[in-house]
Amino acid sequence: MRLLVTKIITHQFKDRLIQYGFSLEEYPFIKTIPIEIKESKVNEYLIFTSQNAVKYVLNNNYLKQQFDGKKCFCVGEKTKSILEKNGLEVIKTSHNSAELALFISKNYKNSHFSFFCGTQRRVEIEAVLKKAKITLHIHEMYNTLSNSKSIKTQFDGILFFSPSAVKSYFKSNDWNSDSHGFCIGTSTAEILKKYTKKYSIAKSPSESQLLLSILNYETQQHAQK
Repeated sequence: MRLLVTKIITHQFKDRLIQYGFSLEEYPFIKTIPIEIKESKVNEYLIFTSQNAVKYVLNNNYLKQQFDGKKCFCVGEKTKSILEKNGLEVIKTSHNSAELALFISKNYKNSHFSFFCGTQRRVEIEAVLKKAKITLHIHEMYNTLSNSKSIKTQFDGILFFSPSAVKSYFKSNDWNSDSHGFCIGTSTAEILKKYTKKYSIAKSPSESQLLLSILNYETQQHAQK
């Protein structure tokens, strides 16, 4: 099965796909650029819903100096792994922003949060915490820009990792009826379903679950032949 991956993936994930016999092409349909951060106070609890936010925060010495003793909430096992590798304690990991926002609103009503994110993001964290009257400071760390291009090759499967990448893909491409989409999470799938009904969603936003989604689809296709 030929796969188009709409971002540059980790060497580990790429190797696993190749080991299972998939051929693949990578192209980053979005790119991010950092935002210059002015001095800002960091609250007692930290929220991360993307790996990019973690990357840019860890490159900001002013913010990092305020992280001693603070605890994190995040979306996705990969985001959790990066935080923990850099010495930060993660006390809650969720599959998506809505689930995380609901947990915080029920269990941390009197706490103060800093949310590190991009300029394009889901609204649940801000909306739910505002309704619960929980203090939340927004720290926009990066801008997300389209990096679209026309793809001439036909692929059996296309891997999407963010709503922004889906939008960027369809700026220059139509959906081939023989292709199947593989989404890292529900937010990404919400955008893709506007263009096709042929897609699968990983059970949790992780590379291992996305791989399992691809393998399950391949097994079903062989069974139908």
